[in-house]
Amino acid sequence: MLITGASRGIGAASAVLAAERGYDVAISYRRDAGAAESVAERARTHGARAVTIRADVANEDDVERMFATVDAELGPITVLVNNAGTLDLRMRLDEMTVERVERTLRVNILGMFLCCRAAVRRMSTRHGGVGGRIVNVSSVAARIGGSREYIDYAASKGAVDTMTVGLANEVAEEGIRVNAVRPGLIYTDIHAQGGEPGRVDRLKAVVPMKRGGDPVEVARAILWLAAEDSSYCTGSLMDVSGGR
Repeated sequence: MLITGASRGIGAASAVLAAERGYDVAISYRRDAGAAESVAERARTHGARAVTIRADVANEDDVERMFATVDAELGPITVLVNNAGTLDLRMRLDEMTVERVERTLRVNILGMFLCCRAAVRRMSTRHGGVGGRIVNVSSVAARIGGSREYIDYAASKGAVDTMTVGLANEVAEEGIRVNAVRPGLIYTDIHAQGGEPGRVDRLKAVVPMKRGGDPVEVARAILWLAAEDSSYCTGSLMDVSGGR
């Protein structure tokens, strides 16, 4: 299993849970090599082989190198989890720069496209593969819209949803299932990246369950979609949001 952006948060929780369930894992990261290696060490305690790979998913050469590393060190990929993503500081759309929006779209949309393309070229029976599963990490922001905070991020996740459904239909007869999880308010570092580390606690009252989620709660959904238990699911968008 290759999990992008797995040095922290949902990606890290998914890597450790995958190792517990018998997967070997590749952990991609962009900056924090120490954090990625820490996740790999936790995975190895469960008997898994674990490798870390520095890669910017928005860079085509990096993505091709990342997949080649997985091929060489772990063997044929069976599951791709597109978890890498970014957002910027909270603001209205009329305050956003073109550079900010382009950066968000490159990571969140182009990055997923490049990773999906590389995975399909390896997994698809059309290309000589034996099938596989792709799980994309979207967000409930795709349907809420991100007003006054992250409209660019929300729009990018709307594109993730559309690409999930389109690709699922395209490769359904080629042995590949493609699904997405849409987390809600989850306790991860991404809120600090957006300038408000306490965002989940500020907003948890609007969640019907009246709490934020733990990354492992999202990871469990990801692992279910990666497993044969979900064998008749493709093109599905699964909310993990406490009812929000």
